[in-house]
Amino acid sequence: MNLLKALATVSSMTMVSRILGFLRDLVIARMFGAGIATDAFFVAFRIPNLLRRLFAEGAFSQAFVPVLSHYRVGQGEQGTRTLVDRVASLLAVTLILVSVLGVILAPWIIYVSAPGFAADAAKFDLTVAMLRITFPYIVFISLVSLAGGILNTWSRFVIPALTPSLLNLSFIFGAMFAAPYFDPPAMVLAWAVFAGGAAQLAFQIPALARIGMLPRLRLDWRDPGVKRILRLMGPAILGVSVAQISLLINTIFASFLAVGSVSWLYYADRLMEFPTALLGVALGTVLLPSLSRSFASGDVEEYSRLLDWGLRLTLLLALPAAVALAVLSVPLVSTLFHHGAFSEQDVWMTRQALMAYSAGLLGLILVKILAPGFYARQDVATPMRIAVVTLVATQAMNLALIGMLAHAGLALSISLGACLNAVLLYRALRSDNIFRPQPGWPRFILKALCAVALMATALFLAAGPASWWLGAGDSIRAAALAALVLLGVAVYFATLFILGFRPRDFSRGGA
Repeated sequence: MNLLKALATVSSMTMVSRILGFLRDLVIARMFGAGIATDAFFVAFRIPNLLRRLFAEGAFSQAFVPVLSHYRVGQGEQGTRTLVDRVASLLAVTLILVSVLGVILAPWIIYVSAPGFAADAAKFDLTVAMLRITFPYIVFISLVSLAGGILNTWSRFVIPALTPSLLNLSFIFGAMFAAPYFDPPAMVLAWAVFAGGAAQLAFQIPALARIGMLPRLRLDWRDPGVKRILRLMGPAILGVSVAQISLLINTIFASFLAVGSVSWLYYADRLMEFPTALLGVALGTVLLPSLSRSFASGDVEEYSRLLDWGLRLTLLLALPAAVALAVLSVPLVSTLFHHGAFSEQDVWMTRQALMAYSAGLLGLILVKILAPGFYARQDVATPMRIAVVTLVATQAMNLALIGMLAHAGLALSISLGACLNAVLLYRALRSDNIFRPQPGWPRFILKALCAVALMATALFLAAGPASWWLGAGDSIRAAALAALVLLGVAVYFATLFILGFRPRDFSRGGA
């Protein structure tokens, strides 16, 4: 299996989903703006979305895929199928119970996650109502993650990468066509979450059936593989999801700030998720099964080479993305969101959050590459210890920065915490001799920095004043932004080519 080709496949499918995600956010911003209704929805959606990232795409995936790979290598098809059946059964029963509790305890959950909303009874009640509709999403999306882990282990990357598009389509259809039938209209967004989750799960079923791994109900929590996954999941929750826990705590802080703060952070975070998903999530998805197989087969050298390949690609692609987000913050926010109810003030406030987030993009993506280096070896203790240190440091920075920078201080603390997390993970890999860098890193970094500097200069000079972007028409802004993106890509990759980089240098096979 060519990992660069697999990465291109996952990234292209993810790009389809993210483009639809931007269209969804454009529609939401145009129709609902940044106010009480959107603040209520984003808080209500953030709770099940956080649980998704913690348990489904976070701790569960990182614990499940290495054990599944080990079973596939050592236990054969029958043993692997038995593990899948028992894990799926236990997961489904547990999630249904959690979802029922979430619906019942919704008011208390909002009191804890957004205590500032309690001062406004209408806003609080709307948020509770939305949470009760969105909470069952955790059932659907966690089972989707189970299915994706199975398909990725079988190197079937396309369906899992394309599946998130269905949630975005649900949002777009609901906001554009069904909103007038709801009171308030923004309530349609909560029902779009429910419908999108169900659609994503249904989309995975045929693919599982084709590889003979469609789960059957066989509940047995005493199964050794199930027990192993459960033991790995607990510490992995902190190890892989510290940024998400920080985001939830940031929501608590933001609920006390000016109206719109939650929404400004949300829109900026959505822009950050585009490169994070295309690079970090895609690379992690491709690397984890290969790392797990290398560890299971005892190939230490291949294991180290895979990590080196992932880190080089991350630096090569994430660094220019971070710089471009900062330089083009006003063009991006104004083009995507400055329509309808989304005001000029909302543009400037979202821009502040985006610039703060961009400082930590490289760290956020590196964590998604470095953490699987531990989870593939079924080592959850080391990332957990590092995550605890990072979480404490992030919240200390929150307290220090929120007074000076308001909502942007919350975003900056996330960024600095992500960089700290990445540095500590890298040091642990090196000190334990798990990872040995391949030769040529200093020259590689210097060349990448030269290309980024030229790209940033070209974008800054070509972008022009912010006032133009705020006053231009929608179609003109879109065309100008597309031209800027093409310019940045052309300058960056042309510089890399001149400096000697070639695509074949990054093409490699997986274990």
